[in-house]
Amino acid sequence: MDSSIGNTEKKDELVDALLDWYDHNARTLPWRISPEDKIGGINSDPYHVWLSEIMLQQTTVITVIPYFEKFIEEWPTVEKMAAAELDDILTAWAGLGYYARARNLYKCAQYVCHELDGKFPDNYEDLIKLPGIGTYTAAAISAIVYDQPETVIDGNVERVISRLFNISTPLPESRPEIRTYAEKLTPNHRPGDYAQALMDLGATICTSRALKCDVCPLEDECSSRALGTAEDLPVRKNKKVRPTRRGYAFWAEYDGKVWLRKRPEKGLLGGMMEVPSDEWAPSNSWENIPSPRIPIIANWEILPGMVRHTFTHFHLELKIIRLDLEETINLQEGEWCAVENRDYYALPTVMKKIFTHVGQPLLDL
Repeated sequence: MDSSIGNTEKKDELVDALLDWYDHNARTLPWRISPEDKIGGINSDPYHVWLSEIMLQQTTVITVIPYFEKFIEEWPTVEKMAAAELDDILTAWAGLGYYARARNLYKCAQYVCHELDGKFPDNYEDLIKLPGIGTYTAAAISAIVYDQPETVIDGNVERVISRLFNISTPLPESRPEIRTYAEKLTPNHRPGDYAQALMDLGATICTSRALKCDVCPLEDECSSRALGTAEDLPVRKNKKVRPTRRGYAFWAEYDGKVWLRKRPEKGLLGGMMEVPSDEWAPSNSWENIPSPRIPIIANWEILPGMVRHTFTHFHLELKIIRLDLEETINLQEGEWCAVENRDYYALPTVMKKIFTHVGQPLLDL
């Protein structure tokens, strides 16, 4: 296969086989224009593609679809999004994770509207200058929307290329080699459909488990299939063990209202609402965690059990300390929020878990 990649005829055969498969098997996605509709002259909406690609970063398609549909219903155009309030964007994003994406989404929408007259750039070089748009997203928009021959590489593509060329170097060290092969394969003809075809192939046929090589359009050209190594690729180094952080969250409630405060704009869960907590300290055991620093002098009680949540780089365990007040008090920061209106606040998933633990489950958790 190494020698055939430089063979134009062989490359064209491979690309044509993949595009033919895509024409008959493309996934139906709310932000995607089908191959049939594209032939009919319907073009991809750059706003839709941009929004979906930002949402899809480190998130699965099945998780993203309802969020995408909710955003499009609430803000059908980039102008509508730019005119919204950041808190509304964060609230709609709540539960999707990686909240810096939502803040950059808002910044990008405003920049496109205020500086570019509401039009997304039509080339990679200008797209990558926009807030929150990196190399992958710029390449994806360029290829899918504007049919520019940019090489689009996500996790699915990494897997397909690794197997197609039997790349045994472990990730992430193999990425330059993967890119070299991927760039050589990227066609000038229908590059957007080709990029989506490669991603669909990785998502439905060349999956991380239960490979379906017998129905793969690239089976005859796949080096790892011939060598019997497909299931072992791509090779990944052992992931580092995530440390655990522990702390206390303070649930203060009065007359159906709970005390919430807004987290700093920068940093983890930036700009989101939270049940106040003390420091999330790295620790091997709860025995090493100091007593909680009670924010209000009152009769708090520690609830049984704890809330567990996993972030990208660490696990979190929170014990919940509850206080039921008979009369309201003035808080130095934060606000009293009606529990029944909890879905209207920008609560990240870990905070939704606290509501559930206390006995106030969120409908969309």
